[in-house]
Formats: sequence, structure tokens, C-alpha cells
Amino acid sequence: MPILKNLGVSDPKVPRAGTLPLRSSRNPFEEVSGLEEEEAGELGSLPNGTSCRRRATLEKLAGLAPFRLGWAPGRRAGSPGDGQSRSFLGRVLVPGIRRSSADFGLLARLHGTRAHGDEEAAGEAARRLAFLRLGRGSKPQRASLAERVVPAGEAAPEPPPKVPEPPKMKEPLSVLEILSLIQQRELARADEHILELEAEELAPSGGGAPGPPKAEGAGGGRRARDVALLYEALQRELWALVRETLAGPGPGACAGAGAVAQLGQVLVQEEAADGRRGPGAARKLRARWAEAVARAARERLEAAAPGAPGGLAGQLEALRARLLEDMAVVRGRLAPAYPAGLGAFGVYLRGYHGALAEWLGASARRRLPLADRYALLHWHNQVYPREVLGLVDMAALENGELGPLLSPGTLRGLEDECVTDVKAQTRAALLRVLQEDEEHWGSLEDQPSSLAQDVCELLEEHTERAPRISQEFGERMAHCCLGGLAEFLQSFQQRVERFHENPGVREMLPDTYISKTIALVNCGPPLRALAERLARVGPPESEPAREASASALDHVTRLCHRVVADLLFQELQALVAELHRRALVEYVRPLLRGRLRCSSARTRSRVAGRLREDAAQLQRLFRRLESQASWLDAVVPHLAEVLQLEDTPSIQVEVGVLVRDYPDIRRKHVAALLDIRGLRNTAARQEILAVARDLELSEEGALSPPRDRAFFADIPVPRPSFCLSFPLFLGRLPLSRLARPTLACLPRPRPPSLVRPRARR
Repeated sequence: MPILKNLGVSDPKVPRAGTLPLRSSRNPFEEVSGLEEEEAGELGSLPNGTSCRRRATLEKLAGLAPFRLGWAPGRRAGSPGDGQSRSFLGRVLVPGIRRSSADFGLLARLHGTRAHGDEEAAGEAARRLAFLRLGRGSKPQRASLAERVVPAGEAAPEPPPKVPEPPKMKEPLSVLEILSLIQQRELARADEHILELEAEELAPSGGGAPGPPKAEGAGGGRRARDVALLYEALQRELWALVRETLAGPGPGACAGAGAVAQLGQVLVQEEAADGRRGPGAARKLRARWAEAVARAARERLEAAAPGAPGGLAGQLEALRARLLEDMAVVRGRLAPAYPAGLGAFGVYLRGYHGALAEWLGASARRRLPLADRYALLHWHNQVYPREVLGLVDMAALENGELGPLLSPGTLRGLEDECVTDVKAQTRAALLRVLQEDEEHWGSLEDQPSSLAQDVCELLEEHTERAPRISQEFGERMAHCCLGGLAEFLQSFQQRVERFHENPGVREMLPDTYISKTIALVNCGPPLRALAERLARVGPPESEPAREASASALDHVTRLCHRVVADLLFQELQALVAELHRRALVEYVRPLLRGRLRCSSARTRSRVAGRLREDAAQLQRLFRRLESQASWLDAVVPHLAEVLQLEDTPSIQVEVGVLVRDYPDIRRKHVAALLDIRGLRNTAARQEILAVARDLELSEEGALSPPRDRAFFADIPVPRPSFCLSFPLFLGRLPLSRLARPTLACLPRPRPPSLVRPRARR
């Protein structure tokens, strides 16, 4: 390749007219300062004395010829680019003009970013330099500039003082470069350049507020459009960062506190810029940030609720867990990264609160079952304030309070629907329980009743849940349940009355009938206690329902008491009758044992009077006890008549009446009675006993009286004794021998013809 000789350039640092200034750019043939010093010693000088450093190849000149620019005749010294090299676009465009959106297509061909294009150009230049070094061979050693200028042995002159270079002007970034910063999430820096671009737009109009966009062909309208597009891109990245920092793993989460801090810096810069723009042109990015937080919170809550099992209660539990998780992230990682003046924690809390209010409002507008309404009201009134807001520092909020999740009208509507459903469901359930229990009343089997327990469980399920939601709701629910209980007890009273009026219940065993009646009475105390408790909890309007419940229970109690008393009285009448019989048996038993002997009429009259007095007292006693054994009242008076009468025919008549009224009497009882009377006349005794014998023979084939009509059969009488006639010689025996009972008195044998078989009992 031919080498050009000296081009007559006196100073290599000063460009000549018609030549391209050498500068550090993307041109691979540009000479680098460090490289020139290195090559100076290697190449030396040409034969004409010029330095090889100022030489250029023909290829180099041919490659740069199309881009040669000369000095303009009217160009002022010190203007931008004076004495400095400029890029290709810098030479094409007017100096000081920012690349606008019109250059998007040109810059897009450079792979979108300046930095990427710079890296590719630098790599290409390095490859071409390496190739040229191989073509030129090794660099010759040459003397330094000081050795060539200063002769040997002379002192080197002092270097001239350095003239300070004028400060370089910061070249503004293009629209595409600002967009690249936004895409790389250098948000704070990008916002600064957007504000500069906006300020350049405001500068021609005197710094006022930005007006409406101009026509497309005008430069100001294009710049306003560029600012608007950049703001849209910036906000998209800002709000995407808000979503990603809440969503957990992702680009925003990996960015950490730095990205969130840039977001906060952008908000602070824009808020300060809004103060300069004025109220009509303020962009209000802080308010839009709060809206973006609310949207992100809504997305987070909607993603957590649908997949939760267990109906609405499960969804509310999933919402609680998501709220606690996200608020822990906000408190621990996001809020500290924001500037303190933004109140980031309060903004996030209000965003989640508003999103939750929308979700609950949409749920409340649906037709929910009773269990879901209970769950929604309990979560709204108890779980959210205690387990979510209770863990939040409310003093960190700007206004100090949050609005209600549901409006008072919505809450009142939910409570009204709950009360209506409870009223309908409990009444139907109580009637069903009563019907099932009534079916067992008429059965002959004695089964335990669980009616009162079932009723209490049905009502207490609601009366215990409602007060846990709110006191007012608990009062309303108690009043509703008390009204249902009063209606149930009135129906219960009517069915109990029909049960006791049914003739079929008389066919039951007395013990079974009494047991069922007692079971009905035992339903009263727990139901009465429930009614009293509901009346205390409920409002004052609950008093009429309480009185109706108490009246129905009192009526059932009185009716059952009367039935049980009647049944027990019937049982007691039999017991009293038996007691009456046993009392008279025990009274007559000592009389017929023969220990009493009446030797005179006066004694017999006195004994008969005493018997009549005792019989009258016993009769009055058992009449008060309502004894049904009135047939026993005449037994003692008959015995007294037999003892008092004197003539035999009268005694025979009285004995006949006695044997007729008490067929279980025997001759031994009559004989014992005659012994008490002191009747020793054998003929009279035989005549009286004959009456008893004749009646016994006439009733021989008759059945014995029933057990409850037997009287004399329970009174044993000792056998009558008789005296033996001894010869006269026995009169000379010692008195001690005659006093022996075996010789003195012997049992009187019965005649064989008079032996009567014992009556069957």
C-alpha cells in the first residue's frame, strides 16, 4: 500500500481546512493518543523528516472522504463542536437539538439502544486495528519528542502551562434512550430526563403550564407527544413494579428495595413537578400510585379466594391469610423502601381495605345460605378488626381510621335476612321434632323423650352465634327465637291435651301411662329456663312472648299433674282399702283369741259399747282417706251386737247376718265369739252354731270370696277345749295330779259326720 509523504500539517492537533478532524469515535482508523506514543518509537520518521504518525493511507482517506466537512464561513469560535469532533448524527442534525421520536426508525436499526451499538462498533474497530498492525509489521524504535527537539547536553525547557479546557456541555438523551432507561427500570433517571424534555417544551412558551398539543408537523406538538408517550411507558413500568413487588417471586421482588426506592423517588419528583405545573396541569402520579396499589391488592385477593375449600367461610379464611401475608411484606420490605413523606404503609393498607370492601360487597349482594351469612357477618365484625386491623398500627395512617367494609344498610339487610331465615327454619324444625316425639306417646313401650333437649339445641345454635357478631344482633335473634318458642309451646299444649283426652291411652299399663305423663311434665323446666334466658337477653318487646311461653307451660304442668294425681289416687285407693282391711283384721284378731271373758250383762254391754266407739273412729279415719272398702264398716258393729244381745233368737239372726255379709267366717269364729260372751249353755250354743253350720253347708259349692273381700280368713282361732267327766274315785287323787293339763282338759274331738272340707282359697 503506498505511503503518502508530508501533507504540510504544522500541528497535528489543529485540523486543516478540508480535512476531517481526528477524534475518538467509532472510526476504526482513528488514532488513539496512547497508541500514537507507542508507535512513535517504533516507526521513527520518514526520509523527509516527517513523523509517520501524521501519515495516512490512501485507503484511510478514501474511506473518510464522503464525510469531510469544512468550516462554515460564519461559524463562531466557541460554539458547540468548535475544535471538537462530532458524530455522524451530530453533523447531520442541527447542533443542540435532541433526537425526537422521528428518529425511532433509524435508531431501531441499531438494535434499539446506543450502548449496544457502541459495544458492536468498538469490537469491529479493535478487529480492524489488529489486522492493520499485522500488515505494517513490527513498529520501529524512534526517539521521543523531547530528544528530537532538545539537543543533547542542554536542559529541557519547562513545559507550557496547561490551558483549562472549556466545560463540555451535557448532551441531552434522545427519546429512545429515555425509553431504554424506562425499560431497564432506571426509573428515577428516566423521570429526570422526561422532566428536562418537558422543561424544553415549556421554555419557548415562557415556562408556563403545558398547553394543548400542537399540530403534528410542529416541533412543539411532536415534543408534547413524546413526553406523553414517555409518561405512559413510565407509568406502565411503575404500576407493573407495584404488582410484582406484592406478587412474591418475580422481577419486581428480585429488584428488592432499590426498585421500590426508585419508584418512591419518581413519586417525590413528580409531586414537586406538579407544584410547578399548577393544579390544571398536574399529573397526580401519587394518586395514580394509590389506585395502582388498590388494583394490585384486588388482584391478589381475587386470586386467593376462589380456590379455597369450605364455601364462603373457607374463602374468608384464605383472604385473612393473604392479607396477613401481604401486610407483613409491606411492613417489613416495601414500606421502609419508600420515602417517609409518602405514607406508603397507609396507602397499601387503604388499598387492601378498599379491595376487600369491594369483594365483601359483591358477596353480600348474592343470595347466600344462612351459614354463609353468619360467616360473613362474624368475619366482618370480629375476625377482621381483631386479627387483621388489630395487628396494624393505626397511628401510621394519615386520617387515623379506615372506612367500613360494608355500609350500615348492607349489614342491616344481612341481619334481617338472617332473622327471617332463622324464624322460618326454626319453626319448621320445632314442629318436625314435636311430630316425631308425639308418635312415641301412644306406643305401649316406655321410651325416653328428648324433646326438650332437641328444642334447646335448635334455638341455642342461633342464640349463641348471634351475640358473638354484635350485641344488637344478639338481641334481635333472641327476640326471634323467643317468639318461635312461644308458638311451639302453644302447639305442644294442644297436643298434650289431645293425648290425655284420647280413650286409647287408658289401655296402657298404669305405670307406662304415668311414666309418659311424667316425661311430658319434665319438658317444662328446661324450656321455661330457656324462655327466661331469651327474655333477659332480648329487647323489652320480648315480655309478651315470655308470658305466653310461661302460660302454655303452666297449663301443661297442671294438666299432667292432675292426670298423674288421678292415676296415683286410683293406686292409693287400693292401698287404702287394703290398709283399711288390715287395720280391722288386726283389731279383731286379739278379740277372737279368747282372752276376754264377759261374765255379766253389764260387762258385755260395756265391751260392746267400746267396740262401737272404736269402729266409729276407724270409719271416720278411712273416710277421710277416701277408702273404697266400705263393706268393712259393719264388721265390728255386728260383733258388738252378738256380744250385747241376750236372747238366743236375736243372736241367731245377728250371726246369720254376719255369716251372710262375710262368707269367709267359720263356726270356730262364732264359737270364739260365744266364749267371749260367756255363753256356757250347750243347747243355746248348739242352736247358734247350727245357723253358722247351715250357712256353711248351703255355700259349700260356692267359690271362696276374692282376696280383697276376705276378712275372717286371715284371723286364726284356737281349737275349742272340753271338760272330761271323771269317776268319783278320782276325786281322792292329789290336787297336783288333777292340775296336770293333760288330764284336766283335752281337745274335743269332732264328730265324723260334721267334718267339713277346708274351703279353697
